[in-house]
Amino acid sequence: MSANLIAPALALVLWSLVMLLWMIAVRLPALTKMKLNSDQARGGRGSDLDKILPREINWPAHNYAHLMEQPTIFYATVLALAMLGQGTPLNVGLAWAYVALRVAHSIWQARINTIPVRLALFLLFTVVLVVLAANGFIAALSA
Repeated sequence: MSANLIAPALALVLWSLVMLLWMIAVRLPALTKMKLNSDQARGGRGSDLDKILPREINWPAHNYAHLMEQPTIFYATVLALAMLGQGTPLNVGLAWAYVALRVAHSIWQARINTIPVRLALFLLFTVVLVVLAANGFIAALSA
């Protein structure tokens, strides 16, 4: 197994936890300040907060949700590549590039959140993931 492919996956897991903490650190003080009535403070979903909190307060939460979506494909791809012994310098470099682009996307979305830059980052890390997945598929067919 190519353990050097596991490090980028674990780095993205840790980054996702950083975004979770960031979300909590921003939302809890904002909610405390609002002094919600008992009906507003009962039940509901995190997305319900979009209606009552300023949009900038919700940006870290939106990014955290994004980190629970496409990266699941990244984790499966990296694990498959590692199991296939495909920890080549190219694949390891692509995995780290994916992580770096996701971190950049997180910071941008949580702080500035302009769509053209977010879209460019999204397209870049998606292309990186497509190449990683294609490399894995080719390796699997050749195994």
